[in-house]
Amino acid sequence: MNFAEIEPGLKLAYRVEDFTDPWTASDTVLMIHGLAESGESWRAWVPHLSRQYRLLCPDLRGYGQSTPMPGDYRWVLDRLVADLIALLDNEKLARVHVVGAKIGGTIGLRLAALHPERVISLSAIGAPASLTSFSERAPTWRKEIRDHGVRPWAEATMNGRLGSGLPQEAVNWWIDLMAKTAPSTMEGFLQMVPTVDVTGCLEAIRAPTLVVTTTGSMLGSTSEVEAWQRKIRGSQLEVLPGNSYHVAASDPDACAELVAAFLKKHATT
Repeated sequence: MNFAEIEPGLKLAYRVEDFTDPWTASDTVLMIHGLAESGESWRAWVPHLSRQYRLLCPDLRGYGQSTPMPGDYRWVLDRLVADLIALLDNEKLARVHVVGAKIGGTIGLRLAALHPERVISLSAIGAPASLTSFSERAPTWRKEIRDHGVRPWAEATMNGRLGSGLPQEAVNWWIDLMAKTAPSTMEGFLQMVPTVDVTGCLEAIRAPTLVVTTTGSMLGSTSEVEAWQRKIRGSQLEVLPGNSYHVAASDPDACAELVAAFLKKHATT
């Protein structure tokens, strides 16, 4: 595990997964995880991508082994984007491919719009362009977490997240991963979630973009996802069968293969 101090007293933890040939040049892929996760969430993707690309897998501020955030911290989406730019600067990376899952994909969309010069390509996997529909659920989730902790909340919401296709052992692994998140981080982050809407900046994205969703995602129907995806010039949409909205977790092999093919088309080395 590596650490970058992105502001005084706040360290961002990150993994580097690199199995490329050391005598060749390779692009770097920034992997952005979703709500209540960490860089560990990309575990199943690593074998598909790390032979050709250097993978940079951060724990977003407050998550994983990064510095936990207090419950009254005022989360702002653009602050998370700035954290990732600071990490790229720390690693001396001028341009990277960006892959994000769930709200990690939303962060990726915003990053590509604000910093087009830093993004080679963008893959948004199960990512919503807007989370304003969570205005009623988010306060309920915050109360559940305050009263009972992160684990019961993760257990109660996992069916919609992962759908019905995974064995219980896999579901339990994801519950364990999410349960490691500090309740104070979730308290503040869930206050931000209903304010997130990047629809207005999609037309500013210039990087080649891949959007992946499922036929039964509760984060938006295929037609709803297509409506915002088409705002991104030259982007492509892939729809996988299933009722999961965290398709990067429920179908990691299929998603990683789609992304690997997409990256190959846009690699710079």
